Amino acid sequence: MSELKISFDKKIKKSVVKGFLFFWILALINCSSYQTSQLKNGDLLFVTANETGLSGAINNVTQKQKIASFDHIGILEKEGSRMFVLHAAPKGGSQKQSLTAFIEDQKADKQRVIVYRLKPEYQKAIPAAIQKANSMLGKPYNFNYILNENSYYCSDFVERSFRSDQIFSLEPMTFIDPKTGKTNVFWEEFYKKKNIKVPEGEPGCNPNGLAGSEKLERITEL
Repeated sequence: MSELKISFDKKIKKSVVKGFLFFWILALINCSSYQTSQLKNGDLLFVTANETGLSGAINNVTQKQKIASFDHIGILEKEGSRMFVLHAAPKGGSQKQSLTAFIEDQKADKQRVIVYRLKPEYQKAIPAAIQKANSMLGKPYNFNYILNENSYYCSDFVERSFRSDQIFSLEPMTFIDPKTGKTNVFWEEFYKKKNIKVPEGEPGCNPNGLAGSEKLERITEL
């Protein structure tokens, strides 16, 4: 009898655990669905920065806010029930990627996606920006981060998309490490290998700078 009771108890525990896991997974799915249902055409998807490598180097010389630490950005485009991200990335250049694939790519790199939205008075700029972004698809990624008309980097792609309505602006780029007051070692080596002078002071933009715009409001995290 005791063995039968133990076996029965084990089955009960397994059923409880399986039931808990099922509802936990269901809750995550529903939570994710709720978050994506909040999204609107033209929302800006910012990707959090890592602490090392290119991601860390970008953030080191551009971070302006304690709550904002980003190294990538894309524009959300909604087509009926389908959602896509228009963005320029090292892998694939200027592209139109499904929102699901975009989010999975960031999760694979242990990065998060934060949604920002243009404030109501600037929403009218979205249709033209989406149209402009689509016209730039197919261009290669700009690995030098120096503005040109033949390739784009992520924030450059977004700034150009909204340029006709002057939503964002170009600013003098800096590659100075705020802790040392000298050119960040990563960037110094980065441009040395390319045999290019560090473009200190040249016009450009970056995800942290765009996130700091007073024309945007932070909405949610995906």
